[in-house]
Order: sequence, then structure tokens, then C-alpha cells
Amino acid sequence: MASRLHHFLLLAALLLLIGGASSAGDAGNGKVRMELYYESLCPDSFQFMVDSLARVFKDGLLDAADLTLVPYGNAKVDAHGAITCQHGPEECLLNTVEACAIDAWPDVNVHFGFIICVEELAMEYKHQEWQSCFQKQGLHPKPVMECYKSEHGHKLSLKYGRQTDALVPRHTSVPWVVVDGKPLYDDFGDFVAYICKAYKGRPPKICQHKEPGRDYPTVQQAAEPGKRVGYNSGDVVLNDGVDDRTKMARADDN
Repeated sequence: MASRLHHFLLLAALLLLIGGASSAGDAGNGKVRMELYYESLCPDSFQFMVDSLARVFKDGLLDAADLTLVPYGNAKVDAHGAITCQHGPEECLLNTVEACAIDAWPDVNVHFGFIICVEELAMEYKHQEWQSCFQKQGLHPKPVMECYKSEHGHKLSLKYGRQTDALVPRHTSVPWVVVDGKPLYDDFGDFVAYICKAYKGRPPKICQHKEPGRDYPTVQQAAEPGKRVGYNSGDVVLNDGVDDRTKMARADDN
């Protein structure tokens, strides 16, 4: 009887260890889930992606995190399934293009490079040249070109819309960063610290430069009430008869 109880306790302890390890990452790989909800022509979105996310991506972000990109942001869907984007039709097009890139090249190393290329062009007000990113990244354009012009591309955008609308709590601004299931609100710029805090096991290289014993905020602290201030680009609208560059420059000045 005692031996049977001993085996039962050992099994229970083992299950607890396995459950704890898998909760920190996706599919039990120890990595921390990170989701970025954004829109392609939002100044804060592309500045965060190009100036912050792309830099740490090169430094080994994927050693610590499973990154998911969700290109939709503050778009709306009417009763007939038509999508209206915050920065006009060009943003809807690029949101769909980037959704198609994720679908065509599921490897985040591949689609992230293409998407960052597009967002760099957006920063330079050259987003109409997005097709040049195929050649720059050494990618064949056919799967994305066929996708974004088709119903499949539209369905992908609707899927990302449903995913965005299902957020709890709902997003209040873009970019909207979620780490380990918790939103960072206006602290999204410190996403690496939150990832490293949530990471279980031996710290990967990207976390090893952190000062030993530094008191990083927890994800729960970031989600406290009152930390909802963030960028909401409702005053920036493209294709309304005003020069795009002028209007986006106004947003940057604010």
C-alpha cells in the first residue's frame, strides 16, 4: 500500500513539472508566446516593428519567444463582410498582402523578413513599392500576388479580424502586444524584459545581457488598471484628398 502511494506521489509530481514547463511556452517548447496586433500603415506600428522588433529579432528573439503577427488593427467589417481600414484602402491592401505572406510562408523567419521590408517602405512613405520586397528577400511573388487579389486573401483578413476582436481585454490601441497571454498596454516597448521574465529554464542569449537581479515588472503589473494609455491613430486617414505624407508627418509630430 505504501509503495503504491509512493508511486502515485511521484507520478503527480512529474505531471506538475510537465504542466509548469508547458505553460511558459507554446507546445511545451519552453518559449514564451508573443503576439503583435498591428496595422500596416499605422506610424506607431511600423516604428515599433522596424526600430524595436526587427532589431531584437536579429539578436535571437526566437530563442526565447514564439512570435505571431496579426495584421488587422483597428479595421472594421460591415454586415456584408467588407473591410474598412483606419488608414484607407492602401492599408487594407497591405494588411491583406502581409496576411498572405504569413499564409504563403509559415516560417516566421521568412514572412517576418518580407513584412519588415514592407514596413520599412511605409516608414519612408514608399509603401506603394511593396512589391520590390519580393526581390529584396529572394522570394517568388506568385503565392502572395495570387492570394491578395483573391477571396482567399479576403478570408485571411477576416480571420485576423475575428482573432483581434476576440481579444480579452479588447485592444485599445495599436500596436497591441501580448506576452504569455497578457497585454502589455503602453509598456509594449519593454517586451523583451517581459519575455525574459516569463521564460522558464536557462536564459537564452537575448536575456543574458540583462542585469542580474534587476527587478523587471511582471506581466500582471503591466496589466494593472490605469495602464491603458497608448497610441490610437484615429486622426490619421489616407486617401482623403490630403497628401499622405503630410498627414502621417502630423501623426509623428504628435
